Amino acid sequence: MNLITGATGLVGAHVALQLLQQNKSVVAIKREGSDISKTKKLFSYYTSDANILFNKIKWVDADVCDIFSLLDALEGIETVYHCAGFVSFNSKDNKQMHRINADGTANVVNACLEKNIKALCHVSSIATLQNPDITKNIDESVYWKSSPNASDYAISKYNGEREVWRGTEEGLNTVIVNPGIILGPGFWHQSSGKLIETCYKGNPFYTNGSSGTIDARDVASCMIQLTEKKEFSKRFVLIENNYSFKEILSQVHKALGKKEPSIEAGKITLTIGKWIDGWRSFITSKERLITKETVNAGLDSNSYNNSRVKGVLNYQFISLHETVQFVCKAFLNDIKNK
Repeated sequence: MNLITGATGLVGAHVALQLLQQNKSVVAIKREGSDISKTKKLFSYYTSDANILFNKIKWVDADVCDIFSLLDALEGIETVYHCAGFVSFNSKDNKQMHRINADGTANVVNACLEKNIKALCHVSSIATLQNPDITKNIDESVYWKSSPNASDYAISKYNGEREVWRGTEEGLNTVIVNPGIILGPGFWHQSSGKLIETCYKGNPFYTNGSSGTIDARDVASCMIQLTEKKEFSKRFVLIENNYSFKEILSQVHKALGKKEPSIEAGKITLTIGKWIDGWRSFITSKERLITKETVNAGLDSNSYNNSRVKGVLNYQFISLHETVQFVCKAFLNDIKNK
């Protein structure tokens, strides 16, 4: 029996779908009152059997921040896919982000140890491979080194990863995956989904940074395969390839039928934009769009090495072009059918 945390999010929903397509049992935890319709909608992007598969999920009310509810949910479970997480680059969310990404992961680890769970697969991030001295060919051997530019998101995910390593030392079988920028359909107002929405509205700017990207389908597939192959006590960088942000934005704009961005936003431009956006947020009480963290992320130029996972699984990733075409088609269809 498999339990998924974060099944109402992009990665967790993909893990649930793939396990169900393999005729495996799925228990998914959700907070009371959570919207599970987005998970059902995501299934529909991939299969005509969306309703049948979705109805096979056993939903359980639980919260990663409540260890007692986790202990109840883990009854009869053998494998846990910990996909729950909170992504934000806005300082107002820092407390909640650390509570979910770090403290919540500690609760998951402790509950797994208590219930003698056979395997835990944890979704971390390439953000935990933070080392200002190493920006090229970053692989699993790169470990955290503090930096003034480290985002609170990165710190929260690093602390969560430390809890998983602690669980490993205490006898828990663990696999950690460190995905890059995850692209997938649905969830248009969350995480990378916001990127598609922003490009659809038209965005003339790009930054000169770069990073690794990956299709959400590949993240889920690698997680399941690595766990079933018992690649324990290891972590794996999950990216399809490295791309400049200009190239990513250009591909998305083209797929949406929009004009490609042509104005480079350097540090000065972004700093001015951050100041203006701060005033806009103060006056309107709307969420900030440009923060110190987003400026730093947009200017970072990192490249990552996925050779370990490709070697272990002999895995062929979905190309960025194919991913963007699929995701943007889904977005345009959703806009059309609103």
